Amino acid sequence: MATDKELSNFLEGVERRAFKHALYMVRNEESSLDIVQEAMIKISEKYGDKPAAELPMLFQRILQNTILDYFRREKVRNTWVSLFSNITPNNQEDDNFDLLESYTAEEGSEAAESAADKLEREQILNIIDEEIKKLPTRQREAFLMRYWEDMDVAETAATMGCSEGSVKTHCSRATHTLAASLKAKGINL
Repeated sequence: MATDKELSNFLEGVERRAFKHALYMVRNEESSLDIVQEAMIKISEKYGDKPAAELPMLFQRILQNTILDYFRREKVRNTWVSLFSNITPNNQEDDNFDLLESYTAEEGSEAAESAADKLEREQILNIIDEEIKKLPTRQREAFLMRYWEDMDVAETAATMGCSEGSVKTHCSRATHTLAASLKAKGINL
């Protein structure tokens, strides 16, 4: 079971990577901070009594679920905005006023991204996700921990229960396999 000090040290060590991960996904600093804070609270409240070795994987699952929850909430909010888009403000008497036509999205936000860019990004991410799922289990684990979670080789080896050389081998094989399969699909990253 993790002590309070171990949990605190774990959270302190993972916060920057988690923020970077959330920011990459949601593209909004404030929302990313909220997501990381929510994930940290959840792991502290519900899984603080788990062994310290289990915390990294539990936290990553909680973080992923919190990000998915964020996107679900955003989808609901966007639906409501669409439904009420024909409401005119009090100072507008023009019957042709459309809130969505006058709305300008914040630069760099997901709302400012064109539909074509969103679709292309989503398709590429889905292809990458599918290719990652096809990797052998150990290669996938090493790849995700090293390049997605930004863990160093030693942390990854400790989490996976193998040598640092094995982590390097798994990562190398995973990156070569992914690069080849994505290139075959016309995706050059």
